Amino acid sequence: MHLFAQEEYGLRCLLRVARHEGPKLPTIPGIAAAEGLSPDYTAKLMRVLRQGGLVESTRGAIGGYHLTRPAGEITVWEALEVLGGSFFPEDFCDTHPGQARDCVHTPDCSIRALWQSVNGALGKILKGITLADLFPAERTSMVKFGALAAAQSKGEEVSRS
Repeated sequence: MHLFAQEEYGLRCLLRVARHEGPKLPTIPGIAAAEGLSPDYTAKLMRVLRQGGLVESTRGAIGGYHLTRPAGEITVWEALEVLGGSFFPEDFCDTHPGQARDCVHTPDCSIRALWQSVNGALGKILKGITLADLFPAERTSMVKFGALAAAQSKGEEVSRS
């Protein structure tokens, strides 16, 4: 299993916009240079994020991108869904029947149950992490996210502080 480039780079671009401070908004050339991406690819990612309702763009000399909501209100799960869709979409089995018209496991599928459980666990963790949570350094974030995952696996509520 792996995270696709669009999700990784799109999340990085979104975080770049979220972390921005100052009067001049981040632009495609600026985001591209800061993230080591081509301007064309960055434009594509920003278009997906805009169409997904996570960023807005302003044209003109003072134009650029800004979040549609505060960084503390946009979850990583929401961003990844906009960038690449669900980990295990509802119609997955309909689109992977093998050579048959319908999947031979449709009536009783343990694999579908596995992926639904993984999707639920992943969603529960990533819905609890916002863009603002990604602002600290990696070491601080690793400790915080490890505690979050452990608590959520036990069914506990976690303080966001």
